[in-house]
Amino acid sequence: MALNDPKRPGTWWRDAVTYQVYVRSFADSDGDGVGDLPGITARLPYLRDLGVDAVWLTPFYTSPQHDHGYDVADYRDVDPLFGDLDAADQLLETAHGLGLKVIVDLVPNHTSDEHVWFQQALAAGPGSPERARYLFREGRGEDGSQPPNNWESVFGGPAWTRVADGQWYLHLFDTTQPDLDWRNPEVPAMFEDVLRFWLDRGVDGFRVDVAHGLLKEASLRDQQVVPHAGHSGSMVERRLHDEPMWDQPEVHDVYREWHRVLAAYDGDRMAVAEAWTQTAESMARFVRPDELSQTFNFGWLLAEWSATAFADVIHGTLTAMEPVGAAPTWVLSNHDVVRHPSRYGGGERGLARARAATLTMLALPGSAYLYQGEELGLEEVDVAPADWQDPAALRTGERGRDGCRVPIPWEGESAPYGFGPGGAPTWIPQPDTWGELTVGAQWGRAGSTLEFYREALRRRREHALDAGDEVRLLDAGRDVLSFSRGPLTVVLNCGDAPVPLPEGEVLVASGPVDDAKLPADTAVWIR
Repeated sequence: MALNDPKRPGTWWRDAVTYQVYVRSFADSDGDGVGDLPGITARLPYLRDLGVDAVWLTPFYTSPQHDHGYDVADYRDVDPLFGDLDAADQLLETAHGLGLKVIVDLVPNHTSDEHVWFQQALAAGPGSPERARYLFREGRGEDGSQPPNNWESVFGGPAWTRVADGQWYLHLFDTTQPDLDWRNPEVPAMFEDVLRFWLDRGVDGFRVDVAHGLLKEASLRDQQVVPHAGHSGSMVERRLHDEPMWDQPEVHDVYREWHRVLAAYDGDRMAVAEAWTQTAESMARFVRPDELSQTFNFGWLLAEWSATAFADVIHGTLTAMEPVGAAPTWVLSNHDVVRHPSRYGGGERGLARARAATLTMLALPGSAYLYQGEELGLEEVDVAPADWQDPAALRTGERGRDGCRVPIPWEGESAPYGFGPGGAPTWIPQPDTWGELTVGAQWGRAGSTLEFYREALRRRREHALDAGDEVRLLDAGRDVLSFSRGPLTVVLNCGDAPVPLPEGEVLVASGPVDDAKLPADTAVWIR
């Protein structure tokens, strides 16, 4: 029976709420200002009490940390910055004891340039089997001094770097992240071994980084760039139509093999794709019955604050998923994008809209992914250039992703807000305005964003999980998104004026409501 077959018993991930932990920025156990695995383990009861079902951990493997763990030097070990294998085992045991599943990040598109394979490739030279594990090519021009094609790095600048013997290697991200050649059978064999290594240790699933990028067009031809189409270097804003480096048909052969690996293990193991595809239909191909379990639905994250835009995403997502029988996913923030309260305008209005969008998302069928700190109402931080850590920012000189990666505040009136022992500064400085946003300040405080999340997750378990998969969009006017799902009716007011509330019992609201009117920038569930 396929992993994502809706008739398969025990598919916990189909409607799970998963909390993303950015390992460096969640909790520090040893006072060095950087989060680690023991710090996470100590805070797992908080996540249980918040009401989530699973935890997704960003990479904690051995790495020189040029891209904060997404440049992996050893996929089968823990970087000393974060602990060791015993700490990973303890985290898994503790999480499972609390009823939490654990998803770990897997980075298969590229390795670190310090990975033993790449070091061997540099030493072996052109034409060697060692180089064939990566995408080395001769340059263009009479002396080979021009890159092999016109591709650009997601982090800005050319996607090729020349080595001492004159060849060039492809890196769709940082120069320290050489892309692997997935047409070389050694590469898929190595990653199947990595999957088994972590499955044997008890992980429940994998988040697959750059899942759409493993296979490139074999010719490595030039990209045909539409004039003025724009390319900011951000995966979120990438909207080019000709993409020989992304979403190639052969990538699905990889995930069919991974499906067989996962299916051989008990406990309903899963994998979720980070696949920035251009259409909902392309997104759905990653979750056909013999491939991956889930794929992130970035349409919801990318939608502007608009009832029409949200309705289009709901309709498009459910329509695309239906033929493959897969459950949709919904997400508003992660470690690569501006936090959604800031995207929605910031301040009180941005937070009100963020809470409303979250409540609406949690009512939809399928699973939801939350990003650490959103339950505290954290906004994007304006990190000073002197404190930038993101390789994309350092490469381009433009503000990058540091603002959503600032370590979260736990308690106290001033930084580091209980992030770790000893009061050491955090690896990215925290604002001096977060005293009222700490977990300690919000826990149990009526009306706080943290208590709103706890209530919304409780109501989801009580009323949404058994509401069925059918969503019926209702006509409530241009500025109002309204839909029914079983006995639930959800109304989101994206306009500037209050609108009438439907009759029924209000189960949960994202902000204050009266008996007759739903204020602007507010959502409500009604039974």
